[in-house]
Amino acid sequence: MTDVNRVWRLRKRPTGMIDNDTLSFDREAVPQPGEGQFLVRVNYLSLDPTNRVWMSDMEQYMPPVALGDAMRGVVCGTVLESRSPAVAAGEIVSGLGVWADYQLGSPATFHKLASPQGVSTAEAFGLFTGAGPTAYFGLLDVGKPRAGETVVVSAAAGAVGSIVGQIARIKECRVVGLAGSDKKCRWLVEELGFDAAIDHKRPDLPLALHRACPDGVDVYFDNVGGEVLDACLQQMNLNGRIPTCGLISQYNATAAVPGPKNYASILVKRLTVQGFIVLDYVPRYPEAIGALSDWMRQGKLKFRVDLREGLENAVSALRMLFTGENTGKLMIHVR
Repeated sequence: MTDVNRVWRLRKRPTGMIDNDTLSFDREAVPQPGEGQFLVRVNYLSLDPTNRVWMSDMEQYMPPVALGDAMRGVVCGTVLESRSPAVAAGEIVSGLGVWADYQLGSPATFHKLASPQGVSTAEAFGLFTGAGPTAYFGLLDVGKPRAGETVVVSAAAGAVGSIVGQIARIKECRVVGLAGSDKKCRWLVEELGFDAAIDHKRPDLPLALHRACPDGVDVYFDNVGGEVLDACLQQMNLNGRIPTCGLISQYNATAAVPGPKNYASILVKRLTVQGFIVLDYVPRYPEAIGALSDWMRQGKLKFRVDLREGLENAVSALRMLFTGENTGKLMIHVR
């Protein structure tokens, strides 16, 4: 431990893509825990599309980060000093914290990291803290897939999408992934067992989707919105379900985003379109962690961590989520 704490602070609201002036990288004193708190040395920082949402002063599911405040993020770290009976020094914890080397935690914001045998700390953090439960509850509770149905997932080579597709295969569905390159598409089919994968940048995406889903689409797991959503709306079957997990295609928009052109499909095909936030499922996390752990042990589920080194590179790495440069769960190795 040093006496210097590096902290990313939000200095302005971004317009479009996050630039190098959006946040500042400051050097501050290491905080000292008060009664009921503990000091955490951060080991891993999760990078997620919602980081961009939190920077914007817009209606969202929790208050935006205030200007001048440390940037909010999901972190995993080692407890160095504890003044709380809930955790002891040396334990690994994760929770909603900030982009910094060191930070204070409490039982209200941090919990001990579940780490089943054979699963590394980085894998356990990336899979069990957010991406895994998001995929699990979004697909199974909201999408309600049935054996033999066709499931399409966008951003399929990302952290959540790659898990959604594999769970759908476990549930005996036909799975088609939409990703941003031929390389990612090959990874989905050859490594993760998707039935088919399509580069969503193709100009003939609706036609390609129709060919890959000759019997239509029963569940579309939406991570992106925009034109991809429109293409999938055309292919939905009667009484299809669309879990809306994210809208990454419009997070950097600088003007009002038009609604889906194929909105009428929701009425004509009696579709169920439901947004969900994984925080609503926190009391049921043990259920998701148990199932995901079992599938990993059985070799039915693979999880890829895209690890980038250095807290100082957090901003440049976050931009990768919006340019499609990452594959799997994007994280920063802080220490």
